[in-house]
Amino acid sequence: MQLTEARPGVSEHVDPVALADVPWQVIVWNDPVNLMSYVSFVFRSYFGYERAEADRLMLLVHNEGRAVVATGNREEMERHAEAMHGFGLWATVVKADV
Repeated sequence: MQLTEARPGVSEHVDPVALADVPWQVIVWNDPVNLMSYVSFVFRSYFGYERAEADRLMLLVHNEGRAVVATGNREEMERHAEAMHGFGLWATVVKADV
């Protein structure tokens, strides 16, 4: 267990094992290279999303610059991000806002 100072004079315990259970997310970022149809295809073929959901996520990537495409444990999200790199997409893994 590790102690952290949450407020002056008040200590709380932070369990590193519990922190590992915090959900993680894979974010796919917009890039100047890949076609929108290709990004949608990757989301359908790799994640198994239906066409409408894959297109919705692709449009978020295109219009907002990024989209969260998966949420789960860190190890699994790192595998997904690596797979996205294999498809030529820019992807990162971040802690989910809880």
